[in-house]
Amino acid sequence: MEENFKTITAAEFAALDYSKYTLVDLREPDELIVSGIEGAINVPFSQFATKLDTVPKDKPVVVYCRVGDFSEQIAEILADRGYDVSHVEGGYNAYRKIVAKDKSEEPKAASSTETEPAFIDAKGLKCPGPIVKVADYLRDKPEGTKIRVEATEDAFYSDVQIWCERTGNKLDGISFTNGVIKAEITRRISQKPATVQAEQNDKTFVVFSGDLDKTIAAFIMANGAAAMGRKVTIFFTFWGLNILRRTDKVKVKKPFIEKMFGIMMPRGTKKLGLSRMNMGGMGAKMIRSIMKRKGVSSLEELIESAKAHGVRLVACQMSMDIMGIRKEELIDGVDLGGVSTFLGSGEQSDMSLFI
Repeated sequence: MEENFKTITAAEFAALDYSKYTLVDLREPDELIVSGIEGAINVPFSQFATKLDTVPKDKPVVVYCRVGDFSEQIAEILADRGYDVSHVEGGYNAYRKIVAKDKSEEPKAASSTETEPAFIDAKGLKCPGPIVKVADYLRDKPEGTKIRVEATEDAFYSDVQIWCERTGNKLDGISFTNGVIKAEITRRISQKPATVQAEQNDKTFVVFSGDLDKTIAAFIMANGAAAMGRKVTIFFTFWGLNILRRTDKVKVKKPFIEKMFGIMMPRGTKKLGLSRMNMGGMGAKMIRSIMKRKGVSSLEELIESAKAHGVRLVACQMSMDIMGIRKEELIDGVDLGGVSTFLGSGEQSDMSLFI
């Protein structure tokens, strides 16, 4: 049968005026973290059947995947439904080689600027701002591009390391001095996007709730997983941050609203209430009494055990900023992190729970 869609080469695709076309990227979202084309619609091949209607018909459509096999099938489906559609032979991999070749043939800048890294000022930005700014700058830059970025959010120290690890970019150096995090990064275009390995058995928990019973359950599971030799990360956000607060009052200068938040929220594990039958705090005391009588470790003992067995406790700094919680108010052994820290952990886990 005669094909009712067009096939174009990677070179023809690279030469198009993208403003006149609807570009549909069929790769999975984690592949776009590594590389993408600005303005393209991401409709993963695995979800295309349910998202077909999201592709507009007002302009000719060009579909592409990693190597061109899936895009040919999708082009045929779209053509059957009346689309003016083309698919890219060789996919994004072939396009990337064309673009890299074109850039290598461009006149080189003077040697004095070749090795000078570009400066990215991310100071004052909150999560995920610093990481987004770095990613936006490097997205279309050639391999080997060097940048120097400065940020003031503590979470960036963890986030940038995880981001480089998961996207294939090289972290040349990182330091934290006088409240400023300085990172040097070299652009690396991964031949294969970072994927979750089948044999990875890490566990990631997001603790959103500040309820005593849910917190106990989270730490029981965390200790059990750690005992099995698994790498465990617990990411605390919003009300879950109260679990990490010190029980004793810490003198920290805050605006009035942040002080009010601190007064209204429970300070530490011993002030947490139950999600059901709390009865003004009596329910929590009853549960603790029963646990002690039955020989069940208290929440405080579970937390110390988790820390001793390598469970990583991460406080969401964006949530801390919103709720007026400062680093000095947290218990020892807590790292600050942002969305990249959580996603990097989640991608290496075979279990992620939202509690």
